[in-house]
Amino acid sequence: MTKRASWDEIKAARPDSPQRRRGYEKAGRSIRLAFEIRRLREARNLSQRELAELVGTTQSAIARLEAGNISPSLPTLDRIAHALGAELTVTFTDLEHLTSAG
Repeated sequence: MTKRASWDEIKAARPDSPQRRRGYEKAGRSIRLAFEIRRLREARNLSQRELAELVGTTQSAIARLEAGNISPSLPTLDRIAHALGAELTVTFTDLEHLTSAG
């Protein structure tokens, strides 16, 4: 039987590129957003179905969002924040300033 490569081995074998880094950064943002929505939903003792009703969407849409599989629009994020009694904050970080400041 052939030994399966670990994720670290697969990742190390892939060439580094700006496109690859952007892909990982985008996926990381989606996962962090998904985690925060789920954390707030659970803190409010809401099921996915209950949150979906408050937002005006379906339970399956909330499940996909919490899995990090979709990138919701700002209006959708506003509705989710309102339903969770939270404030939506969007920020930009000037990466050029951070890299040149060091």
